[in-house]
Amino acid sequence: VQLQASGGGLVQAGGSLRLSCAASGRTFDYYFMGWFRQAPGKEREFVAAITWSGSSTYYADSVKGRFTISRDNAKNTRYLQMNSLKPEDTAVYYCAADRNLSQLRRGVSNYWGQGTQVTVSS
Repeated sequence: VQLQASGGGLVQAGGSLRLSCAASGRTFDYYFMGWFRQAPGKEREFVAAITWSGSSTYYADSVKGRFTISRDNAKNTRYLQMNSLKPEDTAVYYCAADRNLSQLRRGVSNYWGQGTQVTVSS
């Protein structure tokens, strides 16, 4: 079972990136999916989460209005559209999956992707 995150890169402040998280080995039916990030010297923090149906989304205050999480269950892929990027968004971004939203948001899920680097220059 793997979650493969991709789409990171170097972008100027104000720019956009779209991260993808593809699952293999299982479909993660009825799982909440989430994104986290970890900046150098800082703890990993919750960024966003989405329900299985996509009907509900949850965001950290620091990214509300700028980031959008979505999922395509037919493709077994989740996305994080990041707009109006700021230098403080620089981090390694990870995707995760859990049946329990509380566990997911606390970052104690069993399923994690390997991370993709996002660097925002000022």
